[in-house]
Amino acid sequence: MTASGALAFDGRGWPWEWPLRWMGLLDPKLFTIVTKTLTRYPRKGHLRWTHPWSVVKTLNGDGIVNAIGLTNGGIEWWLQEIEPTIPLDYHIVVSLEADQEKELCEMLGMIQTLPLMGVELNLSCPNTASFDLQSTQKVVNLCRAANTVSHFPLIAKLSWTHDYKTIAAELETMKKIQAISINSIPWKSLYPEKKSPLEKFEGGGVSGKHIQKFTWKMVEELSKISRIPVIGPSVWNYGDIQKIFDLGAKAVSFGSIFVKKPWRPTLFIKKWKRTHTS
Repeated sequence: MTASGALAFDGRGWPWEWPLRWMGLLDPKLFTIVTKTLTRYPRKGHLRWTHPWSVVKTLNGDGIVNAIGLTNGGIEWWLQEIEPTIPLDYHIVVSLEADQEKELCEMLGMIQTLPLMGVELNLSCPNTASFDLQSTQKVVNLCRAANTVSHFPLIAKLSWTHDYKTIAAELETMKKIQAISINSIPWKSLYPEKKSPLEKFEGGGVSGKHIQKFTWKMVEELSKISRIPVIGPSVWNYGDIQKIFDLGAKAVSFGSIFVKKPWRPTLFIKKWKRTHTS
């Protein structure tokens, strides 16, 4: 899979990635594509198209910190302007974020007739003011509401900062929750005494190799205690894929590697298929 937003809102990738797609070095058809997260109404976030890299910085030791936030035109914009242009042979999962159960259910109703593979519930964006309000009970309530109304399989996207074991136990009772994915980690939670290069955006979220020991611990722990399949994140090198599967994950997600080396996921998948397909 791709992590939410790794290939933009439509799966074709961000404009600077298009030449790689044209050359075949980035093949969206190889992935289950999770869209950049959508909200009920337009959200400004921090991303500015005139200078997009001001909210994304690379870290020494193969990592990324970003403070993009939930910049998006809202779900109605996506339904009108983006969804009709998505190639029919792309495998799409829509990522949604809402603070309120009613709002989330409304969005789920708006997409119920689309040819989607599923819906991701983004319960853990580290770049929003509401993140600190995402208590265990609130996360569970949002999932329970979505489970009641969704026509699609649901992916619950959790964070290392959540009480994820308790949440996973509650998710066991919800038949529509069919996978758990794992988000980046807020800078202030990972490095409380260290200034972020994106300090003016409240620090941002860290991803990539920098957080493997945390996210992979989540994979191992959740795989042991829950029947719900876990999608392993933080792939940076080809060997990481097998390591994640060995920890118990049932799928892997390519996220920040697209920022630094966007051709790698396609090469990794092609190599995996050559090696593991008889």
